[in-house]
Amino acid sequence: MTALVSPNLTELDLVQNPAIGAYLIWNFTLGYQEDGPDAAPALLAFLVLPMLLHRQTFEAVTSTRKASGLTLFAAKFEREREVLIELHSRARLLRPLTLQSIGVASTSRLIRIDHASALLHGYPLDLLEVKKPAIPERLKGFPAAADKIGYWFSKLGLPQIASTLRIDF
Repeated sequence: MTALVSPNLTELDLVQNPAIGAYLIWNFTLGYQEDGPDAAPALLAFLVLPMLLHRQTFEAVTSTRKASGLTLFAAKFEREREVLIELHSRARLLRPLTLQSIGVASTSRLIRIDHASALLHGYPLDLLEVKKPAIPERLKGFPAAADKIGYWFSKLGLPQIASTLRIDF
C-alpha cells in the first residue's frame, strides 16, 4: 500500500509540519529538563524550529558539542553575523508553525503546558509508556539537535540567551 501525497505539497511543506515540530519541541523540553529544571519557558520553544529548520544554524548546532554550550555555537557565526540576526525574523515567520507544534505536542501528551507560568514540561518515554518512534533517515539528526538546544538554554537565563543569539523577546 502506498501513501497518497498531494501533488501540491513541497519539500518545505513535508518538513515544516506541526507533527515534526511537536516531536522536536518535545525533544527540546527533555534536553532542557536533563540537568534539573522541571520545565522550559514556553518563550524558548519559539527558537527551536527557526534554529533547526535553517541549514546553517542546524549544521552549527550539530557540529557543536553539547558540553560546549550556546556561546560557542554563536561564535561560529562571528564572520556571518547576519545568520544570527536573521534568527529573530525566522522566529517571527515560524511562529504559527511553532504554536501549532506546541498544540500537537500537548494534545499528544508529549508535553504539558502550565498556562499560569508559561512553562512547557516534557514527559520522558518511560512515563508515556510508548517506545521511541522510528523517524525517517533525513530527520535523524534533528531530535538530538533539539535536545542539545534545550540543554544549552537550561544553562543560561533569558537575557543571556537573547544577548548571545542577538534576539528580542
